[in-house]
Amino acid sequence: MDDENSSQLQDTSHPIRSLKELVELVSGRGLEISSQGGDVGLAELLPFPFLGLVGQMEMKLALLLSLVNQQIGGVLLIGPRGTGKTTAVRSLQDITPAVTRSTCFYGCLPEDVEHGGIDAVCPDCARRYGEGKPLTFIDRVHLVELPLNSLIEDVVGGLDERALIHEKLRLKKGILAQADLNILFVDEVNLLKDDMVDAILDGASQGSYTVRRGPHSATYRSRFSLIGSMNPEEGWLRPQIMDRFGLRVVLRGLTDPQQRLEVYHRVHLYRSNPHQVIARFARDSEQVCFEIQTARELLPTVEIPDQVARVGIHLIQSLGIPSIRSEITLFESARAYAAMDSRRITTLDDLKAVVPMALRLRRSKFIDEFLSAQDKEESELQNQIDRVFI
Repeated sequence: MDDENSSQLQDTSHPIRSLKELVELVSGRGLEISSQGGDVGLAELLPFPFLGLVGQMEMKLALLLSLVNQQIGGVLLIGPRGTGKTTAVRSLQDITPAVTRSTCFYGCLPEDVEHGGIDAVCPDCARRYGEGKPLTFIDRVHLVELPLNSLIEDVVGGLDERALIHEKLRLKKGILAQADLNILFVDEVNLLKDDMVDAILDGASQGSYTVRRGPHSATYRSRFSLIGSMNPEEGWLRPQIMDRFGLRVVLRGLTDPQQRLEVYHRVHLYRSNPHQVIARFARDSEQVCFEIQTARELLPTVEIPDQVARVGIHLIQSLGIPSIRSEITLFESARAYAAMDSRRITTLDDLKAVVPMALRLRRSKFIDEFLSAQDKEESELQNQIDRVFI
């Protein structure tokens, strides 16, 4: 890629005011790369650049919000085949922020000692803490994918067979523990067995889980951002499971012929020379990563004024949504949206921007009919009570 093309990618006609604006600007640029240079083969796994995705701005916004604020409750991508769900999630790997990880197998942290004393950590970490050695290190957020053929023991963990060979008994980490402080991606989540989905959602909501095998048990942290995808043609999710996902994005195929043509050109160039395509977006990807990190650090100071919160609650009640998770997702998304714009106070515009993703697919016709019938029964019951106990 020559210097002229590189400078065209980086230059902007106006200052960037927010992370969302940066993504919109870079994603909308044309991509011109020489197709010469040879096929690099399939030896390396090189995710398509997030900023190279065409269109689907609501999906990209939802994924960015989930990176900024884990309390949103994750993202569910719903759409037919070929709409870019899996590609988009895997492309997050080049813009993930930094996190502080434990160096310990069991996840011991300095704050464990500060709050519970030296006995609150394992013996190895107690020794290291006493020697003044760090118990944590800085790392990037990783994408952990759940294979569709996984077993429940793969998800939560089980006995370490390698330790048993040496006549030692130790519980090995499952995928949930490996996903701690990472992104857990469950592709085709509607095809998973119910017990596995329940374990994943419980681990995500609690932030930790306990594995018991006979008299032995171990507790692991499971603080991750959950992203699921599904094709509704292949079946739907139980309402209980659907309610546990924060943001819901319904994808449709691109309708703009020019965008569809641009997708073809980018895919063709990527398959011919992925390194060049990735390099074309590398500097802007670093900028997006920095903006996400900045937004995460700002997030704890972001507040929602009461007048803004009341509007959100009024909207939720007007829609007849019973789940309290609606408010949690809506307000946490609005806070993340404001943080992405480098603001500490959320506004009605922030709320409006995230309402569709936070509140769609939360109403239940069955529950509405059930509650209506129950109201009728309660009224008849009260009438009889009033007659008998005059």
